[in-house]
Amino acid sequence: MTADAFYIDGVRVPIGRARPDGYYAKTRADDLAVRSIRALLERNPSVPPDRIDDVVWAATAQVGDQGLTLGRSLAILAGLGKTVPGYALDRMCAGALTSIVNAANAIRVGAQDLVLAGGVEHMGGHPMGAEVDPNPRFLSDKLVDPTALVMGNTAENLHDDHPEVTRERCDEFALISQERTAKAQANGVFDTHVVPMTVFSEAGWRVVDTDEHPRPGTTLESLSGLRSPFRTGGYVTAGNAAGLNDGAGGVLLASKAAVEEYGLTPRMRLVDYTFVGVEPETMGYGPVPATDKLLDRAGLSMDDIDVIDMNEAFAVQCVAFLDHFDLPVGSDKVNPYGGAIALGHPLAFSGARLAMQVATYFERNPDAQRGITTMCIGLGMGAAALWERV
Repeated sequence: MTADAFYIDGVRVPIGRARPDGYYAKTRADDLAVRSIRALLERNPSVPPDRIDDVVWAATAQVGDQGLTLGRSLAILAGLGKTVPGYALDRMCAGALTSIVNAANAIRVGAQDLVLAGGVEHMGGHPMGAEVDPNPRFLSDKLVDPTALVMGNTAENLHDDHPEVTRERCDEFALISQERTAKAQANGVFDTHVVPMTVFSEAGWRVVDTDEHPRPGTTLESLSGLRSPFRTGGYVTAGNAAGLNDGAGGVLLASKAAVEEYGLTPRMRLVDYTFVGVEPETMGYGPVPATDKLLDRAGLSMDDIDVIDMNEAFAVQCVAFLDHFDLPVGSDKVNPYGGAIALGHPLAFSGARLAMQVATYFERNPDAQRGITTMCIGLGMGAAALWERV
């Protein structure tokens, strides 16, 4: 029988745009992660830094300032002490989610008591795919279609498989994401997640404290006028897909023994999780079988779930998910605080943000008992995690 792994707290820096004039154009990726870790420990002062059992940190581009066994590097850079170990991992978009479940598993088998888990992606410094060399056999042996290696093309392929998911429905979903994100910002939903970050720019030093990517003035008219860069006459646009972004964040997980020893307040516990493989050419469909499998294992139906935070890599995969579970495009159950279309998607970081938003939903909705975080993953995978109020 496994022990419980409790979510204690989560922190992230403001999400920036991956552009030469973006927040973090002159900031190192590892410094974004260090800021997150230090803020987590500052907010939980009863936890001695040198009692952290592990630092599990994800990055998709594990090179440059996102390399060098990132978790261990961050433990040293954040001042946790040289006795604190750490490691790095990569599961593309589900990097932080994988960090979290790996950390939770170490707690659930009794091997560790306090673990920091998260992810970072500086897409301005390391554009997706810019520093990789896919094996030529992927194409020469026809293991995948060439479109499988370009995420925007996989979204267009998903439209082909689901013609009922029209451009208009995707633009409607994108507008809802922008509106809900703007409302969440105005209502202080992200105030408990986001910590200020001091950055250097052409104008000198400054402090950034709000997400840079949202476009609150978005309208259906403006969305409908955007071009489709991945296919002539296609449906995927910059308005109904996640942006290219920089960001970092992580969570503090604890065992029951650590909760009692350090007087911590657990906010939710990890119940179960799933990872599945799907066709690489339509990788966006991953959340559907991952969530189906998760619900089946738990003996639950969608009616038993109070909130779902799904990564909005592309609107088409979100609308296909909603259709599969007979939920309307504007379902209050899914992404009540908006998502990556508005906030942005710094690849390996996003799973941590999803967990933070479920924890916040539980805090703001006392009757809510269960939540799911789910996302699609490049090269054809899906992930889902089931959380329960403590």
